[in-house]
Amino acid sequence: RMPSCLLKLTRVVLSHKPWALIILIFLFVSFAYIKLYWGIWEDPRSRGPPYGLSAEISCAHYVPSPLNIAGGPSPSAGNVFFVETSEQTTPSYLFSCSVESAARTHPESRVLVLMKGMAKGNTSLPKHWAFSLLGCFPNVEIRPLDLTELFSGTPLRRWYLWPLRHWEPHFLAVLSDACRIVLMWKFGGIYLDTDFIVLKNLQNLTNALGIQGDDVLNGAFLSFKPKHEFMELCMQDFVQNYNGWVWGHQGPELLTRVFKKWCSLRTIKSMNCKGVSALAPEAVYPIPWQDWKKLFEAVSALELHKLLKNTYAVHIWNKLSQGTKLEIPSQALLAQLYSQFCPATYAKMKQD
Repeated sequence: RMPSCLLKLTRVVLSHKPWALIILIFLFVSFAYIKLYWGIWEDPRSRGPPYGLSAEISCAHYVPSPLNIAGGPSPSAGNVFFVETSEQTTPSYLFSCSVESAARTHPESRVLVLMKGMAKGNTSLPKHWAFSLLGCFPNVEIRPLDLTELFSGTPLRRWYLWPLRHWEPHFLAVLSDACRIVLMWKFGGIYLDTDFIVLKNLQNLTNALGIQGDDVLNGAFLSFKPKHEFMELCMQDFVQNYNGWVWGHQGPELLTRVFKKWCSLRTIKSMNCKGVSALAPEAVYPIPWQDWKKLFEAVSALELHKLLKNTYAVHIWNKLSQGTKLEIPSQALLAQLYSQFCPATYAKMKQD
């Protein structure tokens, strides 16, 4: 239905007939565009297929050797954050693999999965195999994402509370961009998108982000100390140079803008500047987004070893790769990554 505010506006506009038709057409077209691209008319692929009928997982079967964490995660080890800003509560295989691989490579850290779709105060998780499987890892915690609380005390609070914000075409992506820089500023630790497969412990990469190529930094991986000045500048830029209608303006473009100012650079290169590291692409983006199809191509064990020699994590570029059929088992690069770094999720994939 058309919002009541538009109905009221229609009555007002009709009393000024010369411009009434033009204004009404503009309003209706704008409203339809926003509904289409914001995702109210949801792409069926984004709902995720019904992976497996059983929500119960036998930890002894899928995770025969659980992580050995004496006394729980170390307080000195930073948290690893994943964020789901949509209402989605049916994680995909890739989502499960991302969290599992982070849990396995960071046994002394808490791996926090923050999900907007979980009702605040509800102590029970939705019945889904991924939540059951991830519950086998003692350092994984799945919590509701309270956005009002997260943005409180930051420059982004007023931005988030503006009533028309949710009508913007890329709002969910921008909201994710906002969450990660606020999490890093408030709490520090490591942030990862839910389409990463983690190969090595990332804790020694401090105050760092990765170059995705083409003179652009990407925020799919971030690692910062709390209250770091660089993240504070990112929050300020987010508000001062805000444009929610251009894809990436609040994400990779923002981080690139701030880093260039931080270092007084014209071109991004792998370097450490004033305590912040721009990591070479092979560190966390070894497969460029333009070459995402290589993830589904067969590679030998030797090729895999060479490819991942200097790599900490592999970004899967889910926005591009989702929907592409992956043979399980196979020698495809992505299948081998699943097999080695998230074996419990891989076992579930083979079963399904």
